Amino acid sequence: MKPDPVAYSAYRDRRYRCFVTLTFLLLTAMAIAAGVGAVSIPLPDVISILLRRLPYVSKWIPHTGWPDAYETIILEVRLPRILLAIIIGSSLAGAGATLQSLFRNPLADPYIMGISSGAALGATIAISFRLPSFIPGLNSVPVAAFLASIITMAVVYSLAGVSGRASMDAFLLSGVVVSSFLWAVMSLVMMVSGDSLREIMMWLMGSLSNKGYVHVKMAAPYWIFGIAVLIIMARDLNLICLGDDEARYLGVDPGQSKRIAVIASSVVTAASVSVGGVIGFVGLIVPHTMRMVLGPDHRLLLPASTIAGGIFLVTADTCARTLIAPAEIPVGVITALVGAPFFLCILRRRKIRGS
Repeated sequence: MKPDPVAYSAYRDRRYRCFVTLTFLLLTAMAIAAGVGAVSIPLPDVISILLRRLPYVSKWIPHTGWPDAYETIILEVRLPRILLAIIIGSSLAGAGATLQSLFRNPLADPYIMGISSGAALGATIAISFRLPSFIPGLNSVPVAAFLASIITMAVVYSLAGVSGRASMDAFLLSGVVVSSFLWAVMSLVMMVSGDSLREIMMWLMGSLSNKGYVHVKMAAPYWIFGIAVLIIMARDLNLICLGDDEARYLGVDPGQSKRIAVIASSVVTAASVSVGGVIGFVGLIVPHTMRMVLGPDHRLLLPASTIAGGIFLVTADTCARTLIAPAEIPVGVITALVGAPFFLCILRRRKIRGS
């Protein structure tokens, strides 16, 4: 059966407008974030400095006499932090959109898999015992957090398996149980951490301060791979939402598709938590908002959520480092202040619909 050409044309135009709008908002958020801070840099200078770093474009952008310090501040201090915010925000949002569909629950969040608790334990051990790092230029905390989160993912996955609806429920319960156990172990480690307690708490609240290109390079490969897999699987996720039997009838193996989606979501979440700490509510707020605006079609929802997640976290991190400057608020606090009321609104809407 051939698709309706009128409907397909309307869908294509809608997708084009959506991506153009979100891309423009993302670039705007990046430019504003690069110019705002202890040293305020005019927006035209910010745009010129960034464009001069692009191949085939730099020769057309003249140097208008800005101080050399501007380039250092933007390219060495603020840009890696902005890129990391995009990676983390888009990863959590993409994973959230996927898991909300698999669990058929708009309150599902990437952290329900227990990955955050695994990463938190790994980071707590690394900070408390001052573990050495084997990666030049990168301390042991993100490495330990990433390894611990991957191990946690493997444990949860092996306990539950992922195939049908029943195993997805078992997966959720396994994540909750493992997460509770790991948080208990982490509490014991924190009790003997001594002077490291404040550093541990800062990591647990989520922060992008003191991050550089080495953190971007660590997270980027997993981000690219995981998000690409999820976007490619958009059609399969659409069919799975119809039901396992319907998906199987239309040529999709629901068990295999769910396994791939869960693993890809876990990988991008693990990479994000390892370099940014526990930054909550991004995977809840952004996908739910995009679903209300754009509908449930994952061919549109997943790419839109990844871009919107980057916009959201870049904006939140800009607020985190400027609201009480020169002091800085952990970005996880900003996302929680926005996310908690949003979460309550979702619960209220579900209660009203159920009544």
